[in-house]
Amino acid sequence: MNQSMQKYLDKAEVLIEALPYIQRFNRKIIVVKYGGSAMVDEQLKEQVIQDVTLLKLVGFKPIIVHGGGKEISKWVAKAGMEPEFVNGLRVTDEATMELVEMVLGKVNKSLVQLVESLGVRAIGISGKDGALLKVEKKYADGEDIGFVGEVKEVNADILFDLLEKDFLPIVCPVGMDDGFQTYNINADDAACAIARAVHAEKLAFLTDIEGVYKDPKDPATLISELRVSEGKALMETGYIGGGMLPKLQNCIDAIENGVSRVHILDGRIPHCLLLEIFTNKGIGTAMLDDSEEKFYHGE
Repeated sequence: MNQSMQKYLDKAEVLIEALPYIQRFNRKIIVVKYGGSAMVDEQLKEQVIQDVTLLKLVGFKPIIVHGGGKEISKWVAKAGMEPEFVNGLRVTDEATMELVEMVLGKVNKSLVQLVESLGVRAIGISGKDGALLKVEKKYADGEDIGFVGEVKEVNADILFDLLEKDFLPIVCPVGMDDGFQTYNINADDAACAIARAVHAEKLAFLTDIEGVYKDPKDPATLISELRVSEGKALMETGYIGGGMLPKLQNCIDAIENGVSRVHILDGRIPHCLLLEIFTNKGIGTAMLDDSEEKFYHGE
């Protein structure tokens, strides 16, 4: 058989490998938390949006929740202010909040534009719209960090309505408290709260790391699949540090609240979302409930 024919057969093989996953997740909701380098690099940005668009066109119901940390820091610096963080959370005073909302609004509409350019209808909404995300003030270990909110309620009906009308919702993580004051919400927290509220089948975090490691200093210790109990044990060992701790905690909370599977993916890998969802191998860390069957057989 000539080489070019083999190339086409290989393509068919890949498509057939995806079939059971497409069947399993047809009409299911997947929440994608989009942030990190994949938002800054234009080519990666386009590939992520292509992935999500493809998921939509093969029958998934995706919802994108985006951050904008790097972009926000850029504008904060442009305005002559100093970005400040406590435990990985941005200290947000009134002037910073104003910038945050402006920048996130800009990011939100640029994502809508990209999705629309690929022929899928998208609607960008902020957590303020229809009181989608109701928050209360969040403290970082008892420390006041300004207008940073903890999601206490999600009005999921808005998202269900949009999905039913065949739109792809793109959510900007800003919300209001009971006094209608605006708050910045950590995008991971927002994605988790939304995934729980819509009972998502999957929640995928696009990050700047390959996944969860047993030993953060050794890339060979990447964990492909992690049960909730194993995740808790890892957190107790003190191995997991920095920005990974709250992420892992978020993953555990999501699964304990009805999300079937959480994926932590390296957004710097082109088409990481498709590779993780549609192939037998998976490329990041998939987190699952203790009672769930392992997915990647023979690993």
